[in-house]
Amino acid sequence: MEELELTIMNLIMFGGNAKSDAMLAIDAAKKGDFALADEQIAKAEQSLLEAHHSQTKLIQGEARGEKTEVSLLLVHAQDHLMNAITFKDLAIEIVELYRSK
Repeated sequence: MEELELTIMNLIMFGGNAKSDAMLAIDAAKKGDFALADEQIAKAEQSLLEAHHSQTKLIQGEARGEKTEVSLLLVHAQDHLMNAITFKDLAIEIVELYRSK
């Protein structure tokens, strides 16, 4: 169970980091600092890649027949991750809007 909890915490942590970095990218673009905005988007993408690795472990375990106990915390972690992915995608679009001004 300890490994599952670590995986869940990784999803939450990396998802949160990605969302924060995406928000910083928008803020940088708003100030006209597109180099920083691009850097923050890259950091967000790296955090999402790390989260994806944790998520993949769960999926591979399920594919091997290992049942994962679905808890409210796991559902929250997945929701947190999906929101971070959506937020990062929107941040990219917002940065591009500022860049085109």
